[in-house]
Amino acid sequence: MAAPEPWPELDWNQWRETAIGLQLRAQIVGKVRLGLTPWLNHSWHVPLYLTARGWTTSSIACGDRVLQIDFDLIAGWVVLATSDGGVKTITLEAGSIAAFDAAVLAALDDLGVTASVDGTPSEMPGALPFAEDHAERPYDADAARRFWRALIQVQRVFGKFRTGFLGKASPVHFFWGSFDLASTRFSGRVAPRHPGGLPGLPDAVTCEAYSHEEASIGFWPGSDAYPHAAFYAYVYPAPAGYAEARVEPVAAAYDTVMGEFLLPYDAVRTAADPDAALLAFCRSTYDAAADLGNWDRASLECPLGRPRVPRAV
Repeated sequence: MAAPEPWPELDWNQWRETAIGLQLRAQIVGKVRLGLTPWLNHSWHVPLYLTARGWTTSSIACGDRVLQIDFDLIAGWVVLATSDGGVKTITLEAGSIAAFDAAVLAALDDLGVTASVDGTPSEMPGALPFAEDHAERPYDADAARRFWRALIQVQRVFGKFRTGFLGKASPVHFFWGSFDLASTRFSGRVAPRHPGGLPGLPDAVTCEAYSHEEASIGFWPGSDAYPHAAFYAYVYPAPAGYAEARVEPVAAAYDTVMGEFLLPYDAVRTAADPDAALLAFCRSTYDAAADLGNWDRASLECPLGRPRVPRAV
């Protein structure tokens, strides 16, 4: 059997229904973690993380036990496991979001886990509450795996880029609300209070997330508003001249509607060296943010890390 393509093709219109259904299912699982975990700065307690088979909540403390919920996109199921040996499995297949929501809640009950779960989708204006979404949705397992394989490649490059920063920086994590993989660097300075108003996100969450100056990079599969897989980069607060900055590669451009730089996924996927193209986007958008924002780059940066080689000090 031929090895899968490292940077697979992603056509939003082709897998739209599966993508939206997968996002809603990821939100249900993510909200379990949200309901059980004390708040961590910048909502870092809520994302999912990539695994060798899909993504995971990682361990969630629940009383004197640990709960973990994994999406196994290779086998096609969701596994809920507790540290006392309990295991429940839910098949990923065509069906309604209400049925999946009920299955997750029933599995938690069977495992003896009590969680306060918000039943309203996040960052998806107009979406029905999970328990009321009875529409039958398709599930294209191959499309879901292609998206996950793309995330693996992106995380590799984002992870390498992260090693060149000494200041406060987020993990490379997968936000189930916006359904994107993201990584953020911080200048170390407090930011002006964010005005809020982001669709489907409480202002208190937004203001806490953007409490400090930051430069973010990310990747999402597309949406109805922007039906293309793409990389993005933005800075908050945006310094004067940021939108006009020259960034790499040449396919990247500033989108005035979204207020961020965008780089089509296809431009990276089809590049002679996809890693180099994406790393150039990460570096050049950060350079623009740090230079124009007067970040203390000398104390915040270091050379990219190498396996088994300690950073020289």
